[in-house]
Amino acid sequence: MKIIVSVKQVPARDSNLRVASGGKWLDDSDLSYEINEPDAFALEEALQLKDAQGGEVVVVCAGPERAGSTIREALAKGADRGIHLVLPEDAVLDALSTARLLRHAVKNEAPDLILTGLQSDDLGYGQTGVVLAELLGYAHATIIMQVEVLDGALRVKRELEDGWFQYVTLPMPAVLAIQSGIKKLRYATLMGIKRAKMKPVETILAASLGLELGRAAIERVYLPARSKQSQILTGAPEQVAAQLVEKLKFEARVL
Repeated sequence: MKIIVSVKQVPARDSNLRVASGGKWLDDSDLSYEINEPDAFALEEALQLKDAQGGEVVVVCAGPERAGSTIREALAKGADRGIHLVLPEDAVLDALSTARLLRHAVKNEAPDLILTGLQSDDLGYGQTGVVLAELLGYAHATIIMQVEVLDGALRVKRELEDGWFQYVTLPMPAVLAIQSGIKKLRYATLMGIKRAKMKPVETILAASLGLELGRAAIERVYLPARSKQSQILTGAPEQVAAQLVEKLKFEARVL
């Protein structure tokens, strides 16, 4: 069973984010980076499926040169090889362009299964896996909590709203967007880190592919304005209570 996992390198969650001087993106001069958390759970699901079914796990990452460390981290955890689609340092692609890059990387791999995280921690589009499935003509499902391999098919558990779940059977090959928190993540062992240095990573310059890539149109990045406002509700207790409930429901939206 060949499983491809799409991973993304994003700023670490505890990073001190600062807006760049031009206001178009973040100042990355002192940022640290890590694997996107939902993608880490997709990788863990792939590794557990490999442990149960056998086969190969291939990690694909589109990002600048520094994203190579994220690929090596995935290899240290147990992935077999990597594919690095190298982008310029300042590239911020939209979901369609990212999916086109990933399709180019996986079209000759003939995978049985492609796993992505549900969304990225930085941009949060939540679209890349679905668009990739459409470009490849594969079946797909999102918000996956559990994956069971059948004879030439998959039975997956999807998380719905209000505590409900849905079970769906899909033919293979398929693309699944994995929900965060479904498994306990493993750590890379010292032996795994040593072995990762010897595992193959194919490097492909995105500019050499001749693909039309659209960048995300970010007009301005800014911090939310802080403001304080007080309202005094007057009237009889019943009227004040009714006004308060209405404001909590329709303005604060906490009810």
